[in-house]
Amino acid sequence: MPGVVLEGSTTIGAGSVIGPDARLIDTVVGQGATISYSVAKESEIGDGVNVGPYAHLRPGARLGQASKAGSFVEIKSSTIAAGAKVPHLAYVGDAEVGEGANVGAGTITANYDGREKHRTRIGARAHIGSNTVLVAPVEVGEGAFTGAGAVVTGDVPAGALAKGVPARVKEGWAKERAEEAEAEPAAATEDGTPEA
Repeated sequence: MPGVVLEGSTTIGAGSVIGPDARLIDTVVGQGATISYSVAKESEIGDGVNVGPYAHLRPGARLGQASKAGSFVEIKSSTIAAGAKVPHLAYVGDAEVGEGANVGAGTITANYDGREKHRTRIGARAHIGSNTVLVAPVEVGEGAFTGAGAVVTGDVPAGALAKGVPARVKEGWAKERAEEAEAEPAAATEDGTPEA
């Protein structure tokens, strides 16, 4: 598309759409990916990945199949696994995001303590609430949740909810939530028919 700049050893797979206004430097793009209004340097973008608009992939960004780095997202030295999404307004640095996880708007990995960089691990199918701060080194377990605005300073077990500032962990929350949803009767409309 118009305004595309390809530099260095960049390669692009069949069926991918690059641009408009994208700059790729020493980046590998798989098949069927879409990259618009974004910059990627020394990154790997897998098959069917959606990048942008206005994303910045810094060196070491690796996006797995059908993952997403959306509007105003910056990713550095991180792996975003297959099907995981960082849809908008987030910074993910020195991190691993598991399969099918979702990172909410405004989330950051606070990876630098003033002396050293530390890693963040987000498990498969975890849900990171909007405006969460993950203070590395920290691990969010598989299927765990963080509440909006949480400041997470310690590990969150699988299936738990971390909320507050600093975040407090409630173990088993995901299971309780699923059980509550199963126990609730289907909502009905005024004429008594189930709501769609």
